[in-house]
Amino acid sequence: MNSSVAVLGGGAAGFFGAITCAEANPHQTVYLIEKTNKLLSKVRISGGGRCNVTHAADTPAQLVLHYPRGAKQLKEPFRQFDAQATVRWFESRGVRLKTEPDGRMFPVTDSSETVAQCLLDAARKAGVRILTQTSPSTIEPLPEGRFRLHLTGAHAGKMIVDKLLIATGGAPKSEQYAWLRALGHSIQEPVPSLFTFNVPESPLRELPGVSVPHVRVRVAGEKLEYEGPVLVTHWGVSGPAVLKLSAWGARRLHELGYQSTALINWIPEHNEDSLRHYLREFREQHGKKVVASNPLFGLPQRLWRTLTEQAGVTDEVRWNELPAKPQNRLIEALLNTALPVRGKTTYKDEFVTCGGVILGEINMKTMESRRVPGLYFAGEVLDIDGITGGFNFQAAWTTGFLAGRAMAEVKSEAVS
Repeated sequence: MNSSVAVLGGGAAGFFGAITCAEANPHQTVYLIEKTNKLLSKVRISGGGRCNVTHAADTPAQLVLHYPRGAKQLKEPFRQFDAQATVRWFESRGVRLKTEPDGRMFPVTDSSETVAQCLLDAARKAGVRILTQTSPSTIEPLPEGRFRLHLTGAHAGKMIVDKLLIATGGAPKSEQYAWLRALGHSIQEPVPSLFTFNVPESPLRELPGVSVPHVRVRVAGEKLEYEGPVLVTHWGVSGPAVLKLSAWGARRLHELGYQSTALINWIPEHNEDSLRHYLREFREQHGKKVVASNPLFGLPQRLWRTLTEQAGVTDEVRWNELPAKPQNRLIEALLNTALPVRGKTTYKDEFVTCGGVILGEINMKTMESRRVPGLYFAGEVLDIDGITGGFNFQAAWTTGFLAGRAMAEVKSEAVS
């Protein structure tokens, strides 16, 4: 007797789970149910429309370093399906990936549509039945282990399936997880991750668009810091260093009400002693240079001029004329520009939620619920989230793959 599977959620994890299940067991009927009329919407907008598919990492141990939540629990899943397996999966279906200097991997076409179309084609080829503008109003576990779904929308009606995969993504509000609590699962309260800092009283407010490739950002009074590129915006600061810091500090920053002081070291290779030594030598060799119009350390001219103005360095003063007090203020500005953070802003449309189904209630080898037999989870609905760089997609591919294999009742083996 043929069995049937329903997958809730038409995103990366849902598609990967449905495709894997359908390919592994062609005799099984696989339904993919999406409440909107848009499939793979996050795939399409990721990476500025290029889709950051995964991140170049040779081992699972390297991969797990990039997950503020779920790192320990992902070690075994990544042994089953890692970044290299993702590359092989897509390349075997005609989508070649390229690696950028920072390790992010994109399709060689630089178009997310390439990735989305690949998934759509694979699903249709495998016989996945896609139902859009449809969602379950209730999910009823049956005594014999199956599930009855009461569907509303374009394909309204009742559906009984043998197994159910939930891949509906993260949700920003706790009440949006009520239906999962009703199924017997505990939820780690959701809070935002991957966001930029609002600085309405920013001393850099006249510098939108200025970027610096390597700075250190830390939160005053907290053990939170990250190094990387920073972008000054008209509302505050953004860029990979800020976004990744927000991910690692998601829960603590939430506790602080997104009110803090961000301290920026524009030249993280220096501390105060080394910077004073450098400036002393520079002054001896280039004393006649005008301070404000000759940026040091490769910093952008507009940023350098702003920092010197804040330090009280007048426009025409030369290094050999610079008084001690303005120099001390300039050193402080270079090492500790203080930005009063008053809120956050979602990064473009690529929001990520920290929180979701508690991983202790999931068998991470199969992604099956330990509470409800036949119920599976994949993707951001779980309490897993990574920093920017393709890590959230990799978690989606991996968890979707494991769930799909398990639902197809195929013995799990590492992908070679």
